[in-house]
Amino acid sequence: MAPSTGGRGAETLALALLTGGVVLLCGLPLALVAQVGLTADGAFSLAPLTEAIGSRSVQRALWNSIDSAAVSAALSLVVGAALAVAVGLTDLRRKGPLTFLILLPMMIPPHVTAIAWIQALGPGSAALGALGLAPPIGSTHPLYSREGVIALLAAQHAPLCFLVLRASLRALPRDLSEAARVSGAGPWRMLRTVVGPLTAPALIAAFALAFVSALGNFGIPALLGAPARYTTLPVLIWRRLASFGPSALADMAVLATLVAAAAALAVAAQMALQRRAAAPLIGPPQPALALRLGPWRGPLEAGVWALLAALLGLPMASLVATALVPTYGVPLSAETVTLANFHEVLVAQTVTLRAFANSTLAAGAAAASTAVIAIGLAHFLARRRGAARRAAGAAAMAAELAYAVPGVVISVAFILAFIRPVLGVSLYGSLTLIGLAYVAAFLAVALKPAAAAAAAQDPALDDAARVSGAGFLMRMARIHAPLALPAAMSGAVLVFLTAYNEITVSALLWSQGSETIGTTIFNYEDGGYTTLAAAMAAVTVALTAALMLALDRLSRGLPEGAAPWRA
Repeated sequence: MAPSTGGRGAETLALALLTGGVVLLCGLPLALVAQVGLTADGAFSLAPLTEAIGSRSVQRALWNSIDSAAVSAALSLVVGAALAVAVGLTDLRRKGPLTFLILLPMMIPPHVTAIAWIQALGPGSAALGALGLAPPIGSTHPLYSREGVIALLAAQHAPLCFLVLRASLRALPRDLSEAARVSGAGPWRMLRTVVGPLTAPALIAAFALAFVSALGNFGIPALLGAPARYTTLPVLIWRRLASFGPSALADMAVLATLVAAAAALAVAAQMALQRRAAAPLIGPPQPALALRLGPWRGPLEAGVWALLAALLGLPMASLVATALVPTYGVPLSAETVTLANFHEVLVAQTVTLRAFANSTLAAGAAAASTAVIAIGLAHFLARRRGAARRAAGAAAMAAELAYAVPGVVISVAFILAFIRPVLGVSLYGSLTLIGLAYVAAFLAVALKPAAAAAAAQDPALDDAARVSGAGFLMRMARIHAPLALPAAMSGAVLVFLTAYNEITVSALLWSQGSETIGTTIFNYEDGGYTTLAAAMAAVTVALTAALMLALDRLSRGLPEGAAPWRA
């Protein structure tokens, strides 16, 4: 019999470290936000919230947040549903590349999206200027408005709706749609009477996801709403932090509680509506229905590709064109083209080099940490019952909660938790704190594929190893970790992609020396260094696309869903 390596004590210690660490990292900071935002004189009270809501600036920001989130979520749902039906239920060709391109905007950080569209449609647009189509100098930018904020939020979050609805369409039993067709129902009637009601819970979930994502979005409202005095709660929190007043920290906690409460109400409404709209299905999922478009296939394909060209090609071309001219507003031509901006951000500027290094280090450390934690938690989550399963479930719930709340709430939570030294070590304003915030915010992303892989493992493997005398550590090293590693690595790449360019979490946590790619691009654009912002944004978009292609290659042979566009 093989010698035991790590017995019951090692398993108990691993469970305690995993669950305790996750609950402390994900749950404790959020609890501190609730404590500050919902207490007065040491007792539970709604007075801080009611006092904040009494302020006109907070009222206006709260209304703008709900207004932009609700309207943009509705638009995202319409676009995402149309694309999901076109890709998921018809005989369109080249669905793989289409899905990849549809989901690409979801991986591009929102502030980069905003910068790209500002440069695409503004009077100084290098791309439109080269074609003689740029608006006249001095005219108001069309995106500096409520409508501009809503339009870009809708474009940013339509891929989320597409992802949720496409998965729901693939899970529908095909025989229901076939029965409707045999009964004489045309495609539109079948969509209205069969597919629509059956996907109602997914439609509700997609709207709620887009709403919560837009509610916590910082980059787009900060760049497009500020010039139009259209302030949302995340932007107001950022301004309160910049004020450095004596009550700035408490004010931010109260405003973060408002954001979290709005998100929680949206999720609660989603769950209630889903229970009412749920329709029980009989039978397992089957191959997705492929409606034959006949002569309409060519025009529909052309329309989908044209939409993607407009949503991706125009802003990205403008971003690159702006990066290739010496000064913003100069038309792009053979005489004006230059690589000086790329040289500045990639070679000359120490702040950009430090930002690239910091983002790579923080996102990489977060990705590796979440992969390790996910493999360990997934092992305990795969158990059907017992105290270990319940403890792992509590940790997973804390991770899901941290992922569900807007990133700005995570930022405020970590400021409250780490503004004072911990065990004599000050983490506030450090890259370590940003990395820890990334782990808390994105752990759920890595946990889902790892948990699915662990649940698919045959329990007989663990039983056989136990009988052979293998202890917990040996079973993890030889059986469970290797089997879950590919899925965990896929989740880790998604964590890296999400954290590498983000700004919502790091906008409130960075300081000099801990700049990230997201904060540096935002500061360049906010400070008027548009061509440098464009060059750095173009580099990050290229890196994002390359990482997505790497994930695509890595996910081959893994279970469906490891890479969203391959599901």
